[in-house]
Amino acid sequence: MNTDIDALYYNAVDLLKEMISTPSFSREEHNVAEIIAACMKKMDFEPNRKGNNLWIQSPDFDSSKPTILLNSHMDTVRPVSGWTKDPFFPEIEDDTLYGLGSNDAGASLVSLLHTFFVLTSKEQDYNLIFLASCEEEVSGKDGAEATVPLLPKIEFGIVGEPTQMNPAIAEKGLLVLDCTSYGKSGHAARNEGDNAIYKALKDIDWFRIYQFPEISDLLGPVKMTVSMINAGTQHNVVPDKCDFVVDVRSNELYSNEELFKIIDKHTDCEVRPRSFRLNSSRIALENPFVQRAVMIGKEPYGSPTLSDQTFMPFPTLKMGPGDSARSHTADEYILLSEIREAIELYVKLLDGLRL
Repeated sequence: MNTDIDALYYNAVDLLKEMISTPSFSREEHNVAEIIAACMKKMDFEPNRKGNNLWIQSPDFDSSKPTILLNSHMDTVRPVSGWTKDPFFPEIEDDTLYGLGSNDAGASLVSLLHTFFVLTSKEQDYNLIFLASCEEEVSGKDGAEATVPLLPKIEFGIVGEPTQMNPAIAEKGLLVLDCTSYGKSGHAARNEGDNAIYKALKDIDWFRIYQFPEISDLLGPVKMTVSMINAGTQHNVVPDKCDFVVDVRSNELYSNEELFKIIDKHTDCEVRPRSFRLNSSRIALENPFVQRAVMIGKEPYGSPTLSDQTFMPFPTLKMGPGDSARSHTADEYILLSEIREAIELYVKLLDGLRL
């Protein structure tokens, strides 16, 4: 087994280097999907494909057994301006591999894929499906949301994201609100009009100070942030319209629809939700995989960031190599030792698992 892990570790690093060298921005993942598909075929698995989503399953798939999903995403954000290295050149310095998407979430993807290869080489009490999904960074409708319904019934899923290999057993959801306050235009030099900015300030202050009563032990309170504002046409015209955007991070104690109803009740502005689809999620501490992780010293926690978990109507957790603090930053990197540790730990936690 050690020899197999060693060989697969080197293959995983080589695949990640190819992925870094291939721009794979959200909705532009075709080329990197081809690279991942070629790796699957090299290991004698013929991938299923929908758009740029790829998945493979246990060769001895048995519908009478429970099924575990291993998932991570292939797309990346665009590089920020502060890079001092070439974001598309997989540069290695000692134990560090630099490159766009190395940490988020290329290392998780290659580690889970090669874990799949290890685990399916012997009989398990469950089926395995590995899904490489697209459009995660933009919560796109043609990514996991479109693909998960095509898969067989799944009992449990692991979503690969950089968590330092600690299990994130809950994650916050996202509700984005477009808000508009209306007034009446007039000349700023005279006592005319009804200033829409002043009307908006009352609601903006409510978003700033309101506290939802239900607080999660893992995720804390619902968090609301007014993140954009736009109003006015010129300095001497009283604005008759003020638009602002609110970023709402939900916990698992409220659905996004419930939050919207409360917000709409307490505010005077027009509130338009962009979507209700990105809800919070949580898995029970009693889950056998979580219990195995706890037994070897891993610390369950709640994640403030969103992932493809939101599109999975079955118990999931988020777990992968790397650190979320490196994601979307200049000179993003992963430690090669983190990839080796991830493959070994995934195998240790999943091999022989009974759901």
